[in-house]
Amino acid sequence: MRTQPHRRAGGAPARPGQSLVQTSQPLSRTSVHVRGRRAGTVAPIRALADSLFQLRGFPPNAVNVYLAGDVLIDSGTRYDARRILRQLEGRPLAAHALTHVHPDHQGSSARVCDARGVPLWCGAADVPAMEDGDIPARQPPHRLNRISHRLASGPPRAVDRALCEGDEVGGFRVLDSPGHSLGHVAYWRESDRALLIGDVLFGCHPLTGIPGLHLPPAVFTPDPARNRESVRRLAALEPALVCFGHGPPLRDTAKLLDFVARTPA
Repeated sequence: MRTQPHRRAGGAPARPGQSLVQTSQPLSRTSVHVRGRRAGTVAPIRALADSLFQLRGFPPNAVNVYLAGDVLIDSGTRYDARRILRQLEGRPLAAHALTHVHPDHQGSSARVCDARGVPLWCGAADVPAMEDGDIPARQPPHRLNRISHRLASGPPRAVDRALCEGDEVGGFRVLDSPGHSLGHVAYWRESDRALLIGDVLFGCHPLTGIPGLHLPPAVFTPDPARNRESVRRLAALEPALVCFGHGPPLRDTAKLLDFVARTPA
């Protein structure tokens, strides 16, 4: 069933006259803290831009989860639900949306949605994978996909809203970006040129975790050529801030454009 787009909720604002996207301060200095329910506990999340936060993970930047306005973007593996829910304590949550239905992005989706009583949204072409739970059937036939599914996937769940190009999610616009999955989507906010790119590009090496731009591994990508088309489309937006599914945020537009220029069509 399709629900109506919700209104964007506010987050931690930038100081007057300053955009957090343009700040030169280290990201660690923009951390904010949300007090948990138990006395003396805190749940730190990192402010990346106005109403855009990155939840804490371990190791840092390995498997990323974001809060855009009042919408949770992605949910890590099935082992991440507890830390996600703790970091969301005290914050309004209207919905949970995915960039794509892979084990390290939908793993805690069902538990988070049920615990917070919010709807689940994902790209229209990824709805069948989320609802029947057979993620490997939509990936290349490789044992790594079967292994990661057994180890990290969360249970299937009904999707409440199938996202399409141009939909609004947490103050961001949905952009179709297929290739890494059939229904992969990105989230774009033109006002400050912030982009949640999912796994269209990795912001770190997939094996070592060393920061740097990389195409997603072909073993996890059913249509690499189409994914490269999505890379070129998103890079043409010249984002000032790129938030990856894996890797630290990137604020160097020239670095992104240079990478794309050197990437074969």
